[in-house]
Amino acid sequence: MKRSRPTKRQGAIALACTGGLLTAVGFAGLGPLAATASSHREAPLISGTPQYDGTDLYAFRAPESPSHVNLIANWLPFEEPAGGPNFYSFATDAQYDIHVDNNADAKPDVTFRWTFKDHYVTGDTFLAANGPVTSLTDKNLNYYQTYKLQRINHRGAKRDKVKTIVRKARVAPSNIGKASMPNYAALRAQATTTPKPGVKSFAGQAEDPFFLDLRVFDLLYGGDLSEAGDDTLAGFNVQSVALQVPQRWVAKKNNPQKNPVIGTWTTTQKKSTNGKYVQVSRLGNPLVNEVVIPLKLKDAFNGLKPTGDAAALKYVTNPELPKLIEAVYGIDAPKTPRNDLVSVFLTGVKGLNMPKGKITPSEQLRLNMSTPVTAQPNRLGVIGGDTQGFPNGRRLGDDVIDIALQVVEGELVGSPNDLGDGVDANDTAFGGTFPYLALPASGSDADPHPSTGAAAKQSASKEGVLQRVVPGRQSSAAFVGVGLLALVGGIGGAVRRRKA
Repeated sequence: MKRSRPTKRQGAIALACTGGLLTAVGFAGLGPLAATASSHREAPLISGTPQYDGTDLYAFRAPESPSHVNLIANWLPFEEPAGGPNFYSFATDAQYDIHVDNNADAKPDVTFRWTFKDHYVTGDTFLAANGPVTSLTDKNLNYYQTYKLQRINHRGAKRDKVKTIVRKARVAPSNIGKASMPNYAALRAQATTTPKPGVKSFAGQAEDPFFLDLRVFDLLYGGDLSEAGDDTLAGFNVQSVALQVPQRWVAKKNNPQKNPVIGTWTTTQKKSTNGKYVQVSRLGNPLVNEVVIPLKLKDAFNGLKPTGDAAALKYVTNPELPKLIEAVYGIDAPKTPRNDLVSVFLTGVKGLNMPKGKITPSEQLRLNMSTPVTAQPNRLGVIGGDTQGFPNGRRLGDDVIDIALQVVEGELVGSPNDLGDGVDANDTAFGGTFPYLALPASGSDADPHPSTGAAAKQSASKEGVLQRVVPGRQSSAAFVGVGLLALVGGIGGAVRRRKA
């Protein structure tokens, strides 16, 4: 199917957005980083406590109900489907939060909070399910969780206003296998509830929706760009929460028509020995803590509030990496301070998802809720002419990695192409209605992580799927250089056209 070309206006905005993203991708290729995906195992401490590790955040208008917004967040990466006998669950000593900032002051105005409890039918067996489970209330489901969901309206100096949306609902369990759960889709359906008019809620296991070839961290696809085309996360599950609410619930002054832009991020608070909760994980945009924040600050960033992001500003405006590139590759480092990078990471992009009025710079996933729902979503988001896609919020099918690669090859400067990492979609199809997430991979599957690399290589040249992008080991430098140039050109172009 022929892809529609973006307009000049869309192209300028896209160039600005993807410039920042390309810079981040370039960062990834030039250093020995731990294997991460979006925000899987992104910092030393959180990698040792996976139940509290937020992996991805998605925010988008509900396609079947555009007056509503969907918020989806995942935790606990790399769940092996057959990983029993103690299968996967949310932590019972944690608060799992999705925050919404609707006035651009880097403080949460609305927080949705999930807390969980464990339940056992009997302790006289080692099995999580001691017979076929046909419903969430089946006595054969020996171990299960319930959750409470609260909506917290923060009112500044006034006391927070807390309302309970879900008092006690069942969590969709781990997909143990066909013998234990012969109809898992029925369990998913039972775990999807409508606790209030216009509100939908789900909590439970899902197949990891993020898709990419993680061999990018093997010196950027094998050093010679030959390692690509395999969805490394195929067949791994995560713990997910999904919530659909009216836009007025999250908009400033409950008015999404006048105030359509929101910023979102997740946090996890773990209960400490003194009874107080301490923030141990944080996630807004994908890739930030992985490839922008240096190793020495990764754990600190996970505990940082957005109001403190000024402490990390120098790593955006005065990054170390371009200086290293200049020393290693002979490519002149751009002049500092890099104020052009602030737009993508910290304020939103003008004409796309920048809030009105005064803005406190902070790292958030920003969504313009007034952007029309796309009838035929383009996986490339903004650079594919689809302004409802990433980085204007994030949908499950947005292909963050390919967005970067195609701009590198000249997608927006007269060289249209369809390059990518060989992974264009999730290995399992998403649903068309809430909660949209694919069903979790089953423990019965003898090969839950099939390699797609061989198929990709059959259609690629001997040099590799990505060899035409940038040859050899200088690819990372090119990612950064092109990314920075794209950001400057895109923002400048968008501003000029806005004034015209």
